[in-house]
Amino acid sequence: MTHQAPWQQPPSQNQTPTRIAARGLLKTYGTTHALAGVDLDVAPGEALAVMGTSGSGKSTLLLTLAGIERPDAGQVDYNGSGGRNMDIAALNEGERSKLRRAEFGFVFQEGLLIPELTAVENVALPLMVAGSPRLSAETQAAGWLAQLGLAGMETRRLNELSGGQAQRVAIARAQVGGARVVFADEPTGALDSRTSSEVMDVLLTSTVGRGATLIVVTHDAQVAARCDRTVTMQDGRLVG
Repeated sequence: MTHQAPWQQPPSQNQTPTRIAARGLLKTYGTTHALAGVDLDVAPGEALAVMGTSGSGKSTLLLTLAGIERPDAGQVDYNGSGGRNMDIAALNEGERSKLRRAEFGFVFQEGLLIPELTAVENVALPLMVAGSPRLSAETQAAGWLAQLGLAGMETRRLNELSGGQAQRVAIARAQVGGARVVFADEPTGALDSRTSSEVMDVLLTSTVGRGATLIVVTHDAQVAARCDRTVTMQDGRLVG
């Protein structure tokens, strides 16, 4: 029997495409304008790279689009599952947390995996937190690990994985719940060039390859070149 990859499953007929539209985003830390009036549209199924020097505001932009940070002014319109439109910036903390659990996935530079857990337990954790039985969660998690090239490594812990393997675990964890948008902050920043390319292959295939939206913050021009479009932050503004 042939098994489809998780991102090859046909979409629901009533699924509405994901779309994020930011308007007039302002965010200040003391006297620093991290976001100084940002407007940005992210299309359904798009891979968008956000570049800029350290302190340019690119990570703040990512965190604000994801509802982790709340802007001082402006709005982030999100077209969620079932065609529900919402302003993420206007939601309270509980509503934003629920949205992140249900529809967003996150990949960070260091992966932020729990070292005491195995690979399959790390990936299954979001499902169990959402109420899935352990066996079901770990079965789904194992499927993702297999499709990302980690079959047979389910019981390995973080210290038994290479940097690239650990990032694949993080990518699986970000999407095991069916994330419609994946936010990646320097996902290849700690990897060598060859491993970086391999991880980007996996990240792009498993996100935009199944119709999800990918937003990547990166310093690496080669990583950005793999995406559909690149925007550049400078002093809290988009300049290109």
